[in-house]
Parts: sequence; structure tokens; C-alpha cells
Amino acid sequence: MSSKKASPSRKDQIIDAAVSSFAEHGFYKTTTANVAKAAGVTQPYVFHFFKSKEELFIAVLERAKGKIEEAFSSVDAPPEQLVETMGRAFGKLIETHRDEMLVTMQAFTTSESAVRDTVRDHFTSIHQTIIRRFEQAGIPNAQFAASMFIGSGLIITMSEVLEAPNLSPWPKK
Repeated sequence: MSSKKASPSRKDQIIDAAVSSFAEHGFYKTTTANVAKAAGVTQPYVFHFFKSKEELFIAVLERAKGKIEEAFSSVDAPPEQLVETMGRAFGKLIETHRDEMLVTMQAFTTSESAVRDTVRDHFTSIHQTIIRRFEQAGIPNAQFAASMFIGSGLIITMSEVLEAPNLSPWPKK
């Protein structure tokens, strides 16, 4: 068994490049040619893995959703500290996976139906994850609290994009 860390696959490298490009330029101004150049591959090679820019964008969203759900599911805190601890977990994701979080939290503005369907499904799934955590902790009106929590995530994202940290409900310490 080798102690070397496996290098990312070409598909993962393309997704990495797409994350950066979508975060910097948005869905509409990002092209598969830009992503290919950033990944160091040809545009036809991008299409080897992804049939369209929408499919590539959805792959970025899938990866980010997994990170969000994993972070929220793995938070270990007493009930009275759960909301704040989960908020800080999201803040940590912003620090460690900033571009993925920004793309995810802004993706609802993309009008392509496949993207909108994916974003709706992802936010619904994340909302359900949060509701379960809040219910397990005995937080009253867990559904409303989960909606407010997601709203706070959107504010955190907006504060990052606008470089206005004072807007965040969980300012960095």
C-alpha cells in the first residue's frame, strides 16, 4: 500500500477548474473553453466527461452539496449550541471551499431548467438535513428554524461576495 496521496482524476481537475471559473465569472459568462484552458485540457476532452456546460455546473453543485450535508451532519454540539456550531461549520466551508459555497448559494439565480431542478432538490435535501438535526436537538419549530438557518447562509454568502463581513450573523473571530 502506497503512502502517496492519489492524484485527482482528470474529471476532478476539470470540476476544480469549473468551480473556480463559475465562482469568478458566474454561470453565464463561464465557457467550457475557459474551463478546459484552466484545467489544461482541450474543450473536446471536457465534453468527454460532461455533455454540456449545464451538466458540468451540476457536477460542481453535486460536489458542494455533499460537502455541506457532510459538514452539517457531522457537527457535534449540545442542543443549545447546535445552531451556532452549524453556522460556524458553514463559515469553515466558506474558508476551505469558498468558491464551491459561493457557486452553490448563488446557483438559484440560474434559469436553465436542469440547473434549477438540481438546485431546488439540493436546497430541499439540505433543508431536510438541517430539520432532522434541529428536531433531534429538540429545537422548537425545527422547520422554521432550518429555513432561517439557510437564510443566514445566504447572508453569509452575500457578505463574502460583497466583502462586507459585518453582514454575517456569525462574524469571524
